[in-house]
Amino acid sequence: MTDPNAIQPSELDQLPDRDPEETAEWQASLDAVTKAAGPHRAAYLMRRTLERAEGAGIALPKLLETDYVNSIPTSAEPAVPGDEAMEQRITAWNRWNAAAMVTRGSKYGVGGHIATFASAAWLYETGFNHFFKGKEADGSGDQLYIQGHASPGIYARAFLDGRLNEEQLDNFRREAGGNGLPSYPHPRRLPWLWEFPTVSMGLGPLSAIYQARFNRYLANRGIKDTAGSHVWAFLGDGEMDEPESTAALALAAREELDNLTFVINCNLQRLDGPVRANFKIVQELEAQFRGAGWNVVKTLWGTAWDELFRLDTTGALVRRLRQVPDAQIQTYQTRDAAYIRQDFFGGDPALVEMAKLLSDDKILECFHLSRGGHEARKVFAAYKAAVEHKGAPTVILAQTVKGHTLGEGFASKNANHQMKKLSVDEFKNMRDLLELPIKDSDFVDGVVPYGHPGADSPEVRYLQERRAALGGPAPARRTHPVAPLPAPAEKAFASFDKGSGSQNVATTMAFVRLVKDLVRDKETGKRWVPIVPDEARTFGMESLFPSLGIYSPKGQTYEPVDRDQLMYYKEAKNGQILNEGITEAGSMADFIAASTSYATHGETMIPFYIFYSMFGWQRTADQMWQLGDQLGRGFLVGATAGRTTLTGEGLQHADGHSPVIAATNPAALSYDPAFAYEVATIVKDGLRRMYGEAAPGEDQNVFYYLTVYNEPMPQPAKPSGQGVDEGIVKGLYRFNTAESAGITPPANAPRIQLLGSGTAIHWALKAQQLLAEEWGVAADVWSATSWSELRRDALEADEALLRGEERVPFVRQALQGADGPVLAVSDYMRQVPDQIAQWVEQDWSSLGADGFGLSDTREAARRHFGVDAESIVVAALAQLAGRGEVKAAAVKEAREKYGL
Repeated sequence: MTDPNAIQPSELDQLPDRDPEETAEWQASLDAVTKAAGPHRAAYLMRRTLERAEGAGIALPKLLETDYVNSIPTSAEPAVPGDEAMEQRITAWNRWNAAAMVTRGSKYGVGGHIATFASAAWLYETGFNHFFKGKEADGSGDQLYIQGHASPGIYARAFLDGRLNEEQLDNFRREAGGNGLPSYPHPRRLPWLWEFPTVSMGLGPLSAIYQARFNRYLANRGIKDTAGSHVWAFLGDGEMDEPESTAALALAAREELDNLTFVINCNLQRLDGPVRANFKIVQELEAQFRGAGWNVVKTLWGTAWDELFRLDTTGALVRRLRQVPDAQIQTYQTRDAAYIRQDFFGGDPALVEMAKLLSDDKILECFHLSRGGHEARKVFAAYKAAVEHKGAPTVILAQTVKGHTLGEGFASKNANHQMKKLSVDEFKNMRDLLELPIKDSDFVDGVVPYGHPGADSPEVRYLQERRAALGGPAPARRTHPVAPLPAPAEKAFASFDKGSGSQNVATTMAFVRLVKDLVRDKETGKRWVPIVPDEARTFGMESLFPSLGIYSPKGQTYEPVDRDQLMYYKEAKNGQILNEGITEAGSMADFIAASTSYATHGETMIPFYIFYSMFGWQRTADQMWQLGDQLGRGFLVGATAGRTTLTGEGLQHADGHSPVIAATNPAALSYDPAFAYEVATIVKDGLRRMYGEAAPGEDQNVFYYLTVYNEPMPQPAKPSGQGVDEGIVKGLYRFNTAESAGITPPANAPRIQLLGSGTAIHWALKAQQLLAEEWGVAADVWSATSWSELRRDALEADEALLRGEERVPFVRQALQGADGPVLAVSDYMRQVPDQIAQWVEQDWSSLGADGFGLSDTREAARRHFGVDAESIVVAALAQLAGRGEVKAAAVKEAREKYGL
């Protein structure tokens, strides 16, 4: 009978064999070992052989999974420099104060997390003592992405270091008083400490990869030497289920980002229970990272396990560790030695014999306490291997116990993520375990005390000496004293003021033309970082390829197919464009790294990220919130914007709501410009505000969102009246009146004010003509460049009024004295213009594209949504009829005339 597992001749034909006899001998040897020593021995030999081949550089597929043991054996671990006993005491104080902070805050009901830092303490402390470079180190120091739920431990260390005081610890999660601490790493709330917001899980690892990549980008472009900077990302094993956590692993390996280390705290628990109850998360992650091309270091077992591995002469222990699912390992953590003897050791004769040599105390020490992530020596060895590895990023899979040192009530319990406090007795037990000099009398009225050995204690001096040797405190965020960037030449902006004459130009193309001029500026041109997710040709940006180059750390190792064309596809090691492929999330991570370079590296960069507007805020709004929290600056450009301008693509491409989402972000300045000169004016003012001389009271830590359209239209010249530039920036100005448009309405004609944004202003202008010529109505047309900025100003005016200050909202000032009602229209849902309705004194009505989009011509889509010029005319007549200014019959007549 044919062996179904045997290689068939058709398969062999794909792998030419120059010596079949030798191949047969190797196969026979494997068969013989399997028969004589069993399949486990055969598998062992094969793994060892593959490891040897990999180490020798032989081109073979890598093993995706290794045994459930430490990658670095005890015998190969380097000595830890420094005073291990001292570091143990420092870590004990930090464990105590982290737990005390959250427990003391629990009486206010503000929450907090204790168990995460308890499991990860040595992962952080070892880094702070020996690896993490501060801002005074060469280059920019290291970038630390701290796991959000571990923040109490970071605050505890800052307290020991004298960077925080007891009052601040007591105001953990209570910031309203002005001297509190944010719950998680929030740069906007604590900008001298936190660099990167990470608690929106998955965004930390994604951002860390692109930060490491951006560090190389700066170096390869000759802007800053970042060779001394290393990016460390601390993650939870449950967090790795977020798709963003693993979305860019291949990028990190492909670009050989050996300046990047992931440290995954594998305590085997997520928020509700085991991460992989019936499986093994460490093995799964190892295969995932090794398959993506990463260097993997597993730090699973502490030194107590060394004796067990020495006794394992048959490999039975290693096999059993590979078999036991994660949830059962958690169960061992809470059960007695008899249970472990029976369940773990009892199923294999070799393990039964091994267990006879082990005391109950030894079994409990191994299964309850001894994890690789809880020992400084193990962690140090892993970190040293990571920073010394070249040619690929490293991930450290460190096994820990969630709730370690907090007592039996916490350790490995499914509910420990929701447990917010320890009892006084539990704290006393913890004190004894950690050997801290805290007396029972220090617990006044049942309140747990903070602990501090003293500002001049050996512990504090040691901590500060170690940090001084590594370049200063960490984590830390520094805004370097960077001089404002000089304003680009006025010519780049003024060229749009005269309009395009008879030439049709879409505002998307107008923006691209503006950027082409700005990147040529001798002073600031190199600071621009164009970012695009594989749609550059859609946006007319291919002309930038040969002049700026597409960034690639490999340069261009091939001859491009279009090399003989003027706009050929040029990649370069010092390329300026980041063309990311089809990944809006990756592009946003690029943008965040570039937009915060002024703080991270002391190098001001000007990123603009251009994308299909539908696939920006809808798809990556969480990252845009992260951007605001991280105090990023730059230009987001939603191209092919609107619900009716992208013909034929259908509802998934029809953006009718991105300005609504943008309006929810306090750091976003959202604009919907109608004309090329408006685009230029907004960009000019954005450069001034974010990178130049901001006006008093202006927050520089903002970013701009511009919607631009793919509808080619004649671009008018900028009106010459006073206040146009101010109106463009603040959100509203009168583009024309009926009279200035060349319309002569009848005497005493009814009048209406038409407010339009983006491409909708063209429909309003057509409606202006129809109203005058066919209905005897005079209409003035206003360009509403930013509904949300008008609303923001009005809200600020309301707040000022509550303080007793008289202030009139700008929208009311602009429309003051304008006759007739107001009708607003945009290519978005009505909610967008309706943002300002309550501050408009005139009668208000609006039109918008509510609902799902559809595939059709622009004209048909606009008629479908009731926003075309004819629909505007009918809506205007209806509004005037309601006021008694036109006959009611005119509304019906207009509907019938236009086929509505």
